[in-house]
Amino acid sequence: MNKVKVGFFSFTEITDPSEHRAYNEWHQLDHMPEQYPIDGIVFGQRWVSTPACAAARLVAEEPVAAAHYMTLYLMADPIDVTLREFADVGQQLRALGRFHLHRNAVLTGPHQWLDAHAAPRVLVGPDAVPYRPNRGVYVIVEEPADGADPEALDAWIRSLHESWADRACAVPGVVGVWQFASSPKLRGPSWTAGHRRITVCYLDDAPLTVADALAPLVRERWADGLVRPVYAGPLETVVPYQWDWFD
Repeated sequence: MNKVKVGFFSFTEITDPSEHRAYNEWHQLDHMPEQYPIDGIVFGQRWVSTPACAAARLVAEEPVAAAHYMTLYLMADPIDVTLREFADVGQQLRALGRFHLHRNAVLTGPHQWLDAHAAPRVLVGPDAVPYRPNRGVYVIVEEPADGADPEALDAWIRSLHESWADRACAVPGVVGVWQFASSPKLRGPSWTAGHRRITVCYLDDAPLTVADALAPLVRERWADGLVRPVYAGPLETVVPYQWDWFD
């Protein structure tokens, strides 16, 4: 059983173009380390949609189109306590003046972990994929299409778990796939409302190269018109002290 139960996503826009370096310094050296003492925080990582990555997106609808970064915290039980402490730490740091003001979380909140898949070539198990060093991710955000037939949508969802993720893992450069979904049990006033799925493909080759190889498989997901693609594109792993993408 995977100890991870929830993935907390934050797609973030930097509202002042001159603040990217300051934002990264704050988040990676101050804000993120303060989350790890929380018992339920298993792991956290950040990725950047560089200008080249943004140009390679298949889809980017508002408000997610504005995002420059994605952060993902993996959380374990007890989820209610973990989320409360996570929010409390954020408020405490804000009260101390340790919060970056030139940012806007365009999509944020906890999503239920659904399943994990790993490429056989990487040897590690599916549950270990996020902890293996990666060069980036390919992220897909989807919502049900208006009027989608529930039975057809259920069949589409089963196909993601039973075949699509394994086919994605066969694409060179894909390490594994983790899938998440919003849940009524994980809603809060400060989190983005809606009904969505988020798929994270972990990569150990150049994200732009893998994005080209994944594109036909990603487009195939939408052929039946059962879901509305909100976002699909590559992001590079944020490396400490290498924050010059927007300089």
